[in-house]
Amino acid sequence: MSHCHDEHDHGHDHSDDITPALQHSLYEQVHFDEIVTLNEATRDSGKKIVKKTWAERLELEPELESDADEQLLMTVPFTAQVKLHSILLRTSPSDDAPRTLKLFINNANLDFQSAEDTHPTQTLELSQTSDIQDIPLKRALFSKVQRLSLFFEDNFGEDTTKISYLGFKGEWTKLGKAPENIIYEAAPQLGDHRIKGTGINDVGSGIGGDK
Repeated sequence: MSHCHDEHDHGHDHSDDITPALQHSLYEQVHFDEIVTLNEATRDSGKKIVKKTWAERLELEPELESDADEQLLMTVPFTAQVKLHSILLRTSPSDDAPRTLKLFINNANLDFQSAEDTHPTQTLELSQTSDIQDIPLKRALFSKVQRLSLFFEDNFGEDTTKISYLGFKGEWTKLGKAPENIIYEAAPQLGDHRIKGTGINDVGSGIGGDK
């Protein structure tokens, strides 16, 4: 079999090694130009760490650093409707690594005040490490995401927060062609079949029970 692959030598580079990691990558579905990061010290550095490819994930530059204090608020729109599985993050073992990350979905007007006051979709506790953190999400809460806001609320004690890589893993559905059908098909896997079935039966009996 190996002889069959000799003519495809280019296929034996590092791209083979990263294929599993990229299996559910949402890199192609990120609307990079529309990413907005509040309190970034350097303009567009938020966009740049998301634009890093998986192959560039360990590069220190460009780096996102907060400005006035340790908080960062980044909003990432997607060009498709996505079902988020996990967030990929690289920081450092230093005290400028973010500690608490609060996630919000489909909120177009989030600012620091509303991020403080609004109940997040999920709160994540992050680690002080230079390893890539692949942080799983509660998939049932992130099944219909078109815009994700990431509120890095605090860090481990420094005045500013630094992040060098940010990525997303999940599944996606093209927008504009009845995406609700996809959602309904996926819903039974996430919920309780009996409850869902009971609800449908109740609706059915209600429709049939005209007076």
